Amino acid sequence: MEQRHLGRTGLRVSRIGLGTLTWGRDTGEHDAADMLKLFWEAGGTLVDTADVYGDGDAESVLGQLMERLVPRRDLIIATKAGSVPDPDRRFDCSRGHLLAALDASLERLQTDYVDVWQVHAFDPDTPLDETLQALDIAVNSGRARYAGVSNFCGWQLAKAATWQLAAPGVRTRLASTQMEYSLLQRGVEREVLPAALDLGVGLLPSSPLGRGVLTGKYRHSTPPDSRGACEHLAPFVAPYLDDAAGRIVDAVATAADGLATTALQVALAWVRDRPGVAAPIVGARHAQQLAAALSVEALSLPQEIRRALDDVSAPVHRYPDQDWSTL
Repeated sequence: MEQRHLGRTGLRVSRIGLGTLTWGRDTGEHDAADMLKLFWEAGGTLVDTADVYGDGDAESVLGQLMERLVPRRDLIIATKAGSVPDPDRRFDCSRGHLLAALDASLERLQTDYVDVWQVHAFDPDTPLDETLQALDIAVNSGRARYAGVSNFCGWQLAKAATWQLAAPGVRTRLASTQMEYSLLQRGVEREVLPAALDLGVGLLPSSPLGRGVLTGKYRHSTPPDSRGACEHLAPFVAPYLDDAAGRIVDAVATAADGLATTALQVALAWVRDRPGVAAPIVGARHAQQLAAALSVEALSLPQEIRRALDDVSAPVHRYPDQDWSTL
């Protein structure tokens, strides 16, 4: 699998990442082992997790598999901290909480460092400088090799990345930002992606298949074994089952027919090769699904197909965004 630099750093990652959102909850250790081995054998390196996935079980499963299945040195492990199971405070990005969460992640992962440590979301109740100090401490102590953020809007990302570049002393530049990005969700193109490109921050798209909708599986009905039919995941899929999404899914299916490939491959290739993207994170439920995603490696979309998909999924970006001089 082709490797790409993560932002403006020397770290190289596989251009498809393996997500572990459901590990330890909906995905058992056996299926997780099959996927990790398949991913590794295909040349994949980037594995994305978080301390709250499966209430920590996702990290624990990954740690056990690295112990006996795939060498730790062959993987780029990215994890996140800052989300908390508190109905009154969804995020705690205080320095104390973040560093304690990192130590707990390292214990579950059975490793003494993570390759990329990310702040899971912006915390309005903690000064941003305090949050960023936790990233500096983690990198300077060797517990993390690189640092990033997740779910930061445009001004939040720009503020954080600029502070790390401009503040006095030795600060850790942001390597990555993880955001939802697909043909069904192009909101990052408004401000996040331009900021990331300008500041040298690599984009790690989550839900690159539109929460599974872009595979076409929901075009006519909801498969009983899909996330859309799962009680706790159905609300996650529902926003992308409207008429507007249906028109985009139909266009993807038409492109797939013309290229003699699958809708999954077309949708994944589109987001993988967008400017600024380092590696889409694919969250498969079992090895067969992952194999279908990894088969995209050989596909590059023709320009006319790419332009057609751009047009049918184009978000409305007007004043005061880029190129508004003709308004």
